[in-house]
Amino acid sequence: MVYFYWIAGTILALAWFSRIVDAALGMPSVADVSRPEWDCNAVTPAGNPRVSIIVPARNEEETIEQALGTLLSLDYDDYEVIAVNDRSIDRTGEIMEKIVRDWDSDPPQETRKSGATRLTVVHHQELPPGWLGKTHAMWTGANQATGDWLLFTDADVLFRPDSLRRALAYAEAEPADHVVLFPHMIMKRPGEYMMIAFFFSMFLFGHRPWKVADPSTDDHMGVGAFNLVRRRVYDAVGTYAALRMEVLDDMKLGKVVKKAGFVQRNVFGGDLISIHWGRGVMGIVNNLTKNFFAVLSFQSWRTVVSAFGLAFLNIGPFLGIWLAHGWARLPYAVALVSLFLIYFGMSLRSSVPVYYFLLHPISSLLFTYTLLRSMCLTLWNDGIEWRGTKYPLEELRKGIV
Repeated sequence: MVYFYWIAGTILALAWFSRIVDAALGMPSVADVSRPEWDCNAVTPAGNPRVSIIVPARNEEETIEQALGTLLSLDYDDYEVIAVNDRSIDRTGEIMEKIVRDWDSDPPQETRKSGATRLTVVHHQELPPGWLGKTHAMWTGANQATGDWLLFTDADVLFRPDSLRRALAYAEAEPADHVVLFPHMIMKRPGEYMMIAFFFSMFLFGHRPWKVADPSTDDHMGVGAFNLVRRRVYDAVGTYAALRMEVLDDMKLGKVVKKAGFVQRNVFGGDLISIHWGRGVMGIVNNLTKNFFAVLSFQSWRTVVSAFGLAFLNIGPFLGIWLAHGWARLPYAVALVSLFLIYFGMSLRSSVPVYYFLLHPISSLLFTYTLLRSMCLTLWNDGIEWRGTKYPLEELRKGIV
């Protein structure tokens, strides 16, 4: 039994210690566009390129007015917003049209002089076969776009007025073909802090944001809240038609861009954009249930193995420090200190207090449950139901990029 504790502890210590060292060396290279040097009062995007912002929305009556309001208040002077109402059965479409009427009746002075239309609303009544509703909405919006850059975002994201011009100044100065801006997560309840802290720690463990800029690696990135891509690059990778049945469309857009050899960057931005991801613990569990089985390519064996690995990696250090004896506790202590340092680093860039480290075993169990729940529900229903639409599992598997 002593050998078992040493072997398991050594694996955990190496896994967590190597990740914290890698992150400590790599994370400083990820730019933060909320810093003064990326304020476009000092740095103007080269050529003042036009940006088209595409916002898909289905049954978003609670968030769409505020989200579009923040987009229409951006202080960049050459952009358009294309909002796509994807078969909503609530007041989403009605609210969109009201915003258009209000804008047309009293547009800002600069828009009145140019005669430009800042907001366009597109209504979908039906979904063609072989498409997810969201990917079809983004494809439709992009088809109507007139910008040199396309910004794909979600209908519940809040933008600070200077967010677009800061990100665009960075993209043109780099220069980059695809820029991902990490959102500020709005957290209102202890359960939300706990779950999002765990998600951040696993995101750091499973992805390497500092390697995205390295063309020799396969590391890629995409975030649904802010995917800014050059129009010519979007066309070159096959548009959203290449991702028509991808549940993880945001990450997979990043994947096809990186695989095609274009320049990809991800950046921090403080509170330049914000999102409230879920209400309470179960709100986040429900949001992730749709995605988790897709992350593992809808393969049951990979999901079961991953659930075991997730529990071992995250609960093992806490169990080992109590169950092991003497010097056999040392590797578990190394793993726990490494994990604590991840939480400490997280607390410097987010509003998650470092003491949520103590709740890591609980969030580990909840995420393991979510992973298995995602698999079981998808298999039981032979597909996923997303925003009121059922997508068969066979079609989802065929559409994996």
